Formats: sequence, structure tokens, C-alpha cells
Amino acid sequence: MSSPFQHEATDRDAAPQYVLPLVVRIERETPPARTDALETAARAVLTLLSDERATAEDGEWTAAVHAWQDARIRKVVRRARRSEWQRAEALPGITVTGKTAEVRVFPPIPLDGWPKDLSRLQVSGTELDDPEPPPPADPVHPVLWMAPDVAMSAGKAMAQAGHGAQLAWWELDAEQRRAWREDGFPLAVRTASPAEWSRLAASGLPVVRDAGFTEVAPDSATVIAQHPALLG
Repeated sequence: MSSPFQHEATDRDAAPQYVLPLVVRIERETPPARTDALETAARAVLTLLSDERATAEDGEWTAAVHAWQDARIRKVVRRARRSEWQRAEALPGITVTGKTAEVRVFPPIPLDGWPKDLSRLQVSGTELDDPEPPPPADPVHPVLWMAPDVAMSAGKAMAQAGHGAQLAWWELDAEQRRAWREDGFPLAVRTASPAEWSRLAASGLPVVRDAGFTEVAPDSATVIAQHPALLG
């Protein structure tokens, strides 16, 4: 399918609007590392996109995923802790665990149709830090490069990382997708240097351009998705 990350007026704007909810577990005593949260969110999106409930013709999530992908691709990250997290885990979805992060992704819902236990959760307050600088990315695996000059909260960056992973997924053929999935969706999220960003921007790799609903200016390039299979 064609990329929905186009922000001029299109027929997609006339379609019912859906959103993909993600919830990150943030306990006060043990918050996740920022980079791990971004990587876990990206893997969560890929896990849902490849799940049989979302891909099978009669899958229970298939219709919602199709409706979501036919409109603007929106992802919203909210935070939960303790009993809030337990209630979120009771809803249909998939929990993906990283080294320090837990992220639960849910099937798409209408923009104004959030379940009560998710609508109560806060969007703000997802400021996270890395205790130590992340190591260099392994070039054997996909890398989602964050723009060096676009400041984002951790929640916003998690959504953008999910966009980048989704764009890479769409560019792969069935065999490449199968191999990535069977390998456990290895990937890294790193912030590019200005020089790296310029090189990547000219490479023809998938670029996420934000619609500008929150935090960043419309049409801001936020992520470039570098998958080894997409390199010439």
C-alpha cells in the first residue's frame, strides 16, 4: 500500500479516523531507559502488524487494522503504573518486553472511541532518560535514526519510532518480513549526527514526516528507517 505519511489533503482525511494505542509501563521506582522504551515500542508495532489476528482474512483485529491504515496513521503513547498497568493488560493487546521497558500495543480504535481504562491514562509525563549512552548500533540489524534537531518527549519519540518501523515493514517483501519476525524483530533506535542525517536523507530510505498534531511542526522529518534489505 502507499505510505499514509503524506500530509497534503487526501481521500484518507474523509475516512473514519483510527488510532493505534500504546501504553508504556512507568513505575516511579524503576522507570525504563529511554532508548529501550523507544526500541520496545517499535517492536510492539511490528509485532501487532505481523500478528495473525491482524493479518488473517478473518482475524479479529484485521478490519480495525485495515481501517486504521486506510486513514491517517496515528499512534498515541500513554503511561501506566501499578493498577493502571494491570487494567491495561486485561484488555486485548500484546505486551512486548525489552531490557527495562514494557510496552503494550492494542488493536486500532476510533479516534473518539478509547476504552475507559485507556482513556484515563496520561499522555504527558513520559520523560525518560538513558542511565548510560547507548552503544553504537549493530549495522547488521535495522536502525531507526532519530532526527538530531527535533526535540520530542519520550512518548512522542516512541510513536515516531513505531512509525519508522512500520515504514520499513511496508517496504519489505514477504520473505524479508518473515525473516525479521522469526529473528525477533531486532532493531536499534539512535539519534543521528547532523552529518549522518544529511547522508541518510539523501539515501532514498523511508522517512517519517510528522503531521504536526502535537509537539513538532507539521511535515517535520523525525525518523529515517534503515533496514539492511533496503540498502542498495
